[in-house]
Amino acid sequence: MREQLHSEYADADDSPGLMLWRVTNAWQAAQRAALQPFGLTHVQFVLLASLTWLQAEQPITQRAIADHAGTDPMMTSQVLRALELKGLIKRSSHPTDSRARALFVTGRGAELANAAVLAVEETDRSFFTPLQAGQQDFTGMLRRLVDRPRGSP
Repeated sequence: MREQLHSEYADADDSPGLMLWRVTNAWQAAQRAALQPFGLTHVQFVLLASLTWLQAEQPITQRAIADHAGTDPMMTSQVLRALELKGLIKRSSHPTDSRARALFVTGRGAELANAAVLAVEETDRSFFTPLQAGQQDFTGMLRRLVDRPRGSP
């Protein structure tokens, strides 16, 4: 006799976690395809775009970028190193924090981020079209999940 999974869901498609997993995988595949012509991985794009977005306000630290993007600080460091090797960002001494490095987008990096964001946003528009008028509500629900305190269920 075959064992069955003891789940609260009668149908696997009723699981919000499984559906989020499926949607995330499909969305990431679409974004990978959109970013391929720019020579960027999705995480490289997110960090480059985040730095380009935040840079106008103040010198940006690696921690600030990781917090903004919601990425692991160690992985963020590795990706930023790759972006620096590509000549898309540069690091220098932070003007007010001697322990930190300030990150800056190069001119080439800003151009690439601005070109790539057009492709990313077009991919989002296309991907989320089935939600139509419900897209703002969906985004709001996702924001509630992201904004809840760490460690809360």
